[in-house]
Amino acid sequence: MRWLPAFVVVVSAAHGQQAQNPSPMVEHTRAHQRLREETPPGRRVKLDLGTLFLPAGLEPRSGAPVLFFFHGGTWLPEVAGAQDRIAVVGIQAGAGSGSYARLFDDPKRFLSLLEDAESKAGVRFGSVMLGGWSAGCGAVRQILKTPESYARVSAVLLIDGMHTDYVDGKPGPLESKLDPGNLQIWVQLGRDAIAGRKRVMVTHSEIFPGTYASTTETADYLVAQLGVRLRAVLKWGPMGSQQLSEAVAGKFRLLGFAGNSAPDHVDQLHALPQFLKWLR
Repeated sequence: MRWLPAFVVVVSAAHGQQAQNPSPMVEHTRAHQRLREETPPGRRVKLDLGTLFLPAGLEPRSGAPVLFFFHGGTWLPEVAGAQDRIAVVGIQAGAGSGSYARLFDDPKRFLSLLEDAESKAGVRFGSVMLGGWSAGCGAVRQILKTPESYARVSAVLLIDGMHTDYVDGKPGPLESKLDPGNLQIWVQLGRDAIAGRKRVMVTHSEIFPGTYASTTETADYLVAQLGVRLRAVLKWGPMGSQQLSEAVAGKFRLLGFAGNSAPDHVDQLHALPQFLKWLR
């Protein structure tokens, strides 16, 4: 399956979508490592939305952790769940963050989905984590807008998918003005993570969509709002990626990576097992 960078962004309450300007760049210097596609052993249960995967060896007991992961295919989140010994609910809704956000227009749907997973697994999950790659972050944002769902979630992983609009509909010649509407829930979440009430990890690439704000711009906005220092680093990251920046405070962690092409975007998806380890 061929993945494209950054996809589209939710630009209104009605989940309108705006196409990006695709990057013409292809980088050949660095190897883009990939996980091997496989079907890890375990039990799979069809839910009202998505599929619950209980990896072999995970005790179906009260308090077991579960990750709801949006976008990125079926097998890869299951491989991550098997490696990190957590249950995974994988959900795919096609392309576009609006497609994912619309899944949870009903504010009761997420907790109903969690109840469905617990009932069919025969367990009450302990740590409930949300994760999304690219467009999948639209579902995470929509779920967290409901206070009851927000309260039940203990950890969030956003992989190169935190976007918003430009205030004037286009980037500025220098610092662009971002529409804060889609970013306020991340500010709230970041503050709770800094205070130790949640656990949050955010990653971004250098992809510049052009028609809406990049994950680099939204990451800069987030750390500025949180008052967290963003420091430059230069080191190898997971899957042969190159990490350029980091901001850490309490249980909040933001990581910036090099690259503005589709392979750089997919690098971060394949780093999911490592990101989960760091998140937990």
